[in-house]
Amino acid sequence: MIQLSRLFHLSLLFILFNSCTQQKDSLLGQSGNDWPEYLGNAARSHYSTLEQINLQNVNQLQVAWTYQSGGRDTTNNQTQIQCNPIIIDGILYATSPRIEVFALNAATGKEIWKFSAADFWGGKNASAGTNRGVTYWKSDSEDEQRIIFTAGSFLFALDARTGKPIESFGDSGRVDMRKELDYDKKDFFIVSNTPGVIYKDFLIMGMRLSETADAAPGHVRAYNIRTGKREWIFHTIPQPGEYGYDTWKDKDSWKKIGGANCWTGMAVDSQRGIVFVPTGSAAFDFYGGNRKGQNLFANCLIALDARTGKRIWHFQTVHHDIWDRDLPSPPNLITVTQNGKKIDAVAQTTKSGFVFLFERETGRPLFPIEEKPVQESTMPGEKAWPTQPIPVKPQPFARQSFEVADVNSFSTQKDSLIARLKAVKTGENFIPPSREGTVILPGFDGGAEWGGAAADPDGILYINSNEMPWILQMIDIPTVNASDPHSEAKQLFATNCTSCHGANRQGNGVYPSLIDVKKRRTETYALNLLKTGKGFMPAFATLKDSEREALVNFLFDKVPQQKEPGSLADMRTLGVPYTITGYNRFVDKDGYPAIKPPWGTLNAIDMNTGEYLWKVPLGEYTNLTTKGITGTGTENYGGPVVTAGGLLFIAATKDEKFRAFDKKTGKIVWETQLPAGGYATPSTYAVNGKQYVVIACGGGKMNTKSGDSYVAFALPEK
Repeated sequence: MIQLSRLFHLSLLFILFNSCTQQKDSLLGQSGNDWPEYLGNAARSHYSTLEQINLQNVNQLQVAWTYQSGGRDTTNNQTQIQCNPIIIDGILYATSPRIEVFALNAATGKEIWKFSAADFWGGKNASAGTNRGVTYWKSDSEDEQRIIFTAGSFLFALDARTGKPIESFGDSGRVDMRKELDYDKKDFFIVSNTPGVIYKDFLIMGMRLSETADAAPGHVRAYNIRTGKREWIFHTIPQPGEYGYDTWKDKDSWKKIGGANCWTGMAVDSQRGIVFVPTGSAAFDFYGGNRKGQNLFANCLIALDARTGKRIWHFQTVHHDIWDRDLPSPPNLITVTQNGKKIDAVAQTTKSGFVFLFERETGRPLFPIEEKPVQESTMPGEKAWPTQPIPVKPQPFARQSFEVADVNSFSTQKDSLIARLKAVKTGENFIPPSREGTVILPGFDGGAEWGGAAADPDGILYINSNEMPWILQMIDIPTVNASDPHSEAKQLFATNCTSCHGANRQGNGVYPSLIDVKKRRTETYALNLLKTGKGFMPAFATLKDSEREALVNFLFDKVPQQKEPGSLADMRTLGVPYTITGYNRFVDKDGYPAIKPPWGTLNAIDMNTGEYLWKVPLGEYTNLTTKGITGTGTENYGGPVVTAGGLLFIAATKDEKFRAFDKKTGKIVWETQLPAGGYATPSTYAVNGKQYVVIACGGGKMNTKSGDSYVAFALPEK
């Protein structure tokens, strides 16, 4: 009898303990063994409760399996994989460079099924851009399990067990995201790089848009995950009668201005029913003379009622953005302690190197934010906003100015770098774009970028950061000159192409040079590419056939046939008389940044106090370390993962390595060479009691080779 009573009490204690553990894991949004959502959970914390791999044994990690997903670009190294895989009940779901979705046995890497959107429906624009992952949903009865993902402008629903399309979702398994946007125009560029968030039976989605003056508006929509029907929409560019409408001087802006889109992903507080949406700048990114005003809800963190899409609160991190200061990453839902009180908070990192921290329900800043005066614009027609919000704490995790004393001291072209620096505007953040050229530091890719930050349950935020200076220079859009047969095409090129390929068609290392393109491609190929898009190249569906032909004639040095005037959609009619010379990194002839190292860092910030715990360089240049130049860091893309085992895992760096850090000190405790750059956020999970860490090795950024593999690591069998 005593033994039975004792057994009962032990069983009860086990149930209570297990219940508490499950409750804690539920609050974190994951079960422990799984990695069920993009970046780990709905809080986007990048955190795992697993601790089998820990500080004591991480140096024993070895490759457990490798999966070749196929589709890498072996010619120009233009493909990537930015996918953060999800793992549920021992099955891994992810995407290939061609945005094929697949399911693997997560313990062995063996393929279970694979689905190609392009093969399924002919795939116009199906592989445009990149893909950062998929979304998993199951019904309350668990009879239905779905994988939701995007390819091109379409949203797909697949049976998670078979990879077959769900016929009852949208149009035979897909929804066209160009529709139901509450917008009169029908031809525009829309894709979605980043998985949406699930709230009950709603799938809440953002999207990536063109960044030129003809961009679509970036409205946020919720779809019924069973049917694909639109359930609600939030207008990020307010319409008459809506909050924020009066922040646009031109009251017809909602009909003409695009952007203000969420391309980076969202976080959702399921208990409160709040979805947190970070948005980007209004388009055109670098000139706002046609969109004077504060421009809500561009560059905002917005808290929406996940049931209805109604605004609860917002905070604008950049007013009237003319620097392309999109909010670059999903927010982190964290809990901090201030004055002895626990506060549920939301943290938002920025390209500028700031972290904003707010109370989750009200939007109250948890550290002071000051509105600081900034310089006026010198561009005719522009009206820069007179102040910008700067958080007092934490201090920026990236440098904010670039002076002559900061020029790279070991560059062999130091004198020319100094001369170039003296010729442009520099010295502080938020200097408006100019004809002379303006230094943007941190650059257009941050500071923080789409990989996002990781967060411990105790309120520590881990952020990887870039410190690459870029130069932004404004030029006039060429006017049409009847005596120049390529005049129309030159204006089209300046309007649509220079930001990626450069004013002189020279490319920028990420986007290829178009000089002598006729030696590498055919005119037919170029025409089709302009129409359908591929990889990072968007489809230019808004251009007329005659305009695409004019561009190809220009690029292939072919004298066009005489055309009737009036075919050009002049950007001046949209109120934008200027464009930029391109997205130009400020580097020397050897490709090293013009500024002194570090060029990439990893930072740990105690968000309870706003103080830094540590900061270390992230990445190395092998050819510099052999010369004794260490601790440089490199540009980095992709985020970290933090575990209860005391570790922080991150790839991301140009040296194509995968590293583990002691999360308390920032010390490297393990590293390995990857088959291609791991420009993605890793995932960690357990199957049958064994913990794995997996990373997508897609390469293709920063002039590194493209890859198509997923590599999983685990401890050796005992």
